[in-house]
Amino acid sequence: MAAHRLVRAGWRVLLLERGDPVPRGPRCAEPSATLEFMPCRDSRSAYRVDSGGRVGSVAGTTCLGGLSVFFGAAAVRWREADFVADPETADRSGACWPFRYTDLEPYYTEAERLLGVAGDDATDPTRPPRSAPFPQRPAPLFAVSEWLRHAILDAGATPTPLPLAINYDSSNGRTACTFCRHCDTFACAIGAKNDVETAVLAPMTGRGLDVRTGAVVTSLAASNGRVTGVRGWDKANQRPFEHAARHVVLAAGALASPHLLLASGFDRLHPSGRAIGRFLTRHCAAIVEGFCNFRPDPEKVFHKQLLVLDYYFGDPRAREAPGQPLGSIQQLTTPPHLLMKAHMPRFLQQVPLHGFVEHLSGLLVMAEDEPQARNGVTVDRSDVDPYGMPRLHVSHRYSGRDLERRRLLVRRAKRILRRGGAWSFYTLDIETFSHALGTVRMGANGEAPLDGDCRLRGLQNLLVVDGSALPTSAGLNPGLTIAANALRAADRLVDADSR
Repeated sequence: MAAHRLVRAGWRVLLLERGDPVPRGPRCAEPSATLEFMPCRDSRSAYRVDSGGRVGSVAGTTCLGGLSVFFGAAAVRWREADFVADPETADRSGACWPFRYTDLEPYYTEAERLLGVAGDDATDPTRPPRSAPFPQRPAPLFAVSEWLRHAILDAGATPTPLPLAINYDSSNGRTACTFCRHCDTFACAIGAKNDVETAVLAPMTGRGLDVRTGAVVTSLAASNGRVTGVRGWDKANQRPFEHAARHVVLAAGALASPHLLLASGFDRLHPSGRAIGRFLTRHCAAIVEGFCNFRPDPEKVFHKQLLVLDYYFGDPRAREAPGQPLGSIQQLTTPPHLLMKAHMPRFLQQVPLHGFVEHLSGLLVMAEDEPQARNGVTVDRSDVDPYGMPRLHVSHRYSGRDLERRRLLVRRAKRILRRGGAWSFYTLDIETFSHALGTVRMGANGEAPLDGDCRLRGLQNLLVVDGSALPTSAGLNPGLTIAANALRAADRLVDADSR
């Protein structure tokens, strides 16, 4: 997104990507093509999870377009209140947004246009103001979604369409979605999902954007308050490289960006550098699967279509913590049976699951987790990967408040599914770091590593524009907010450079 804004301003941009493009085609629609089993999982530079998630060695994902290639296409604006940390969170963590929703709103609109987001917020009880309609209308509800819509209404909640970055229009010269189930955690076989590679990078290539894949950036050199060199290893040619530029924009994700900054010693450039790698958030989320005597989705289609936000700011009817904000509930498509098998207890992994899976209907619950100084990443300089990078270590623990929010959302999700006819439930706590945020957060005061324009304090020409820049996590998917913030930061950079 930052590259898009800079190229549009006439700048020449070199994009260094550690991974390679993900091949598209029929193989992307095979059950084994889900992210967990893909070769773009980079085990050579695996990080260590010391606490939280799956403890042990975890391979990161590296590919052109990043995790957007495999995301479930949810593209939701955060609410106005999400840009004002509640006093309790602010007091404990110092989290502070340097701008408000109204400042980001034009960039939300631009991000939705670039990603071709389809949505309709007419029934959204928490919808924030918008300056333009969604670029596309949502797809009609399938039978399984109509079934869930009635269950949501019977549970006393409000179903609203989940905004999705998917192309439904074949008149624009692109292939329209065929509603296959191979979307969430899959690369789109036909290019109908508007991931960053498809919707943003491809149109810019050759128009001011130079993309170099297989470029492993290993360190940044700095002197006199400026980044003077970007160093790394060219995997294709098996040789080191170094580049210099007037400005450097870092967008490697909330784990890899602090990894590079710490490996480069940038935590010592400014007093705020002590916070680099700290205050990691990742959402306190879970998947609730309900087992039904019938097959909820006989059409076997992609049906991630509905969103429930009635409990986002609290449930006034609840006897427990009626004023406590909880988060969101989203519909999920029937999962691939191979993925379900991988997460089942070992003694059940030999049981045929295909028929069983077809009787499941799932909901994703997503609660905001508090930024805590103890949660974050560090580097171990005694353990070096094949590229010379010190090994990244990740530590995370949810607070009691985080876990309570998730527990209450799980109860509400089960109530919805029970109203639809589900009678048995399986809850899977999400252990991945796919929504990792906050490790190089921005703030209005000098204690945050980034200023309000995403510039790293202590350096004049380095911006960090990925999820690590976001001070809090809200209770919704972060992708669209990351995109909008990157557009805003690049816009501010262009304005400052022209003065």
